[in-house]
Amino acid sequence: MPVRRSLTPFAWLSIAAALVTMGMKAAAYLLTGSVGLLSDAVESSVNLVAALVALVALRVAARPPDEEHAYGHAKAEYFSAAIEGAMILVAAGSIVYAAIDRLLHPVQLEQLGIGLVVSVVAAFVNLAVALVLLRVGTRHRSITLEADGRHLLTDVWTSAGVVVAVGAVAMTGWELLDPIIAIAVATNIVVAGWALVRRSALGLMDVAVPAEQRAAIERVLASHSGPSVQFHALRTRQAGPRSFVSFHLLVPRSWTVQEAHDLAERVEADLHAVIPGLTVEVHIEPLEDPRSFADEDLDRLPVPPSARPGADTPSSTRH
Repeated sequence: MPVRRSLTPFAWLSIAAALVTMGMKAAAYLLTGSVGLLSDAVESSVNLVAALVALVALRVAARPPDEEHAYGHAKAEYFSAAIEGAMILVAAGSIVYAAIDRLLHPVQLEQLGIGLVVSVVAAFVNLAVALVLLRVGTRHRSITLEADGRHLLTDVWTSAGVVVAVGAVAMTGWELLDPIIAIAVATNIVVAGWALVRRSALGLMDVAVPAEQRAAIERVLASHSGPSVQFHALRTRQAGPRSFVSFHLLVPRSWTVQEAHDLAERVEADLHAVIPGLTVEVHIEPLEDPRSFADEDLDRLPVPPSARPGADTPSSTRH
């Protein structure tokens, strides 16, 4: 598992990019008066706050497990992505408000050529940083960097739309295109923000590992299964960059503890080979005991005393 603290320099990269692009887009808006360029600048300000939140989240997620957080702090990254998604939605609302005001009170745009050049340069800065964040976030399974990268990539497409719209205004003189494209930009931002909020909620609710990882786990268990070895009660979950799997391993009652343990170690090694960093929990049970097949549910019902091994039968308890 990669050292989580090593990801914080990429959060600083995102902060630097947000500062640069926010300043450039704000200058483009001041030069032109375009509400479309204003919407682009507003989204860059959201990028800055989101990058700051991401930095804090990555630092918290990098902390080692402690007494109060025995499974680590990786889920802090989901809070970061949720906050970023919520801020994106707020930014979209402010853009729509400004666009509607501009529809009602049109303003002639000025110095469009300079404003467009500045906006294009800012878009290329965001594109370069987004590609870096997406690559690193995917490699290290960091939802924080991945969310930040996708947000910046959305910002690139937003900038492209704004540039096209403002260019169309310059060529046609139809100034209503400016607020109309700003509303379209806001709609696109809402989609991106909702996707981040949804993914964060799923992560906080212990969503299962992706289908391809689940299939890989099942293939490993199947390779060790046979007449004397069975598996059931398979469960998986994700927490930031970590994945967890638990299952019951059923072996013959005649096996020694060492034999069952050796098999569990081999299974765990094979699982680590297909999913690096996987945390495995194995519960060993006797294959011949009927109770081993009655505890597959998450909330296992307590076994009544009369059903426990060695319990007196009703007839013996009367003597």
